[in-house]
Amino acid sequence: MNQDAFITAQVVELVATERNKALSTREWKHRLAGFGYGIRETDAGQVIETLPHHVEVCALPAELSV
Repeated sequence: MNQDAFITAQVVELVATERNKALSTREWKHRLAGFGYGIRETDAGQVIETLPHHVEVCALPAELSV
């Protein structure tokens, strides 16, 4: 996972902002894909990843979990 706390915080802020704008989970994921990010389900929970390379950025905060 990416260890740069500043970048991680910016990505989480973007994900949260887009979640507030979206009317549904499907729209939210579509909006995130437009920015080059996605949400992936793992054994450890949901993570934010880059698209199209699927590099994990960080864990999805619980308050944003779908």
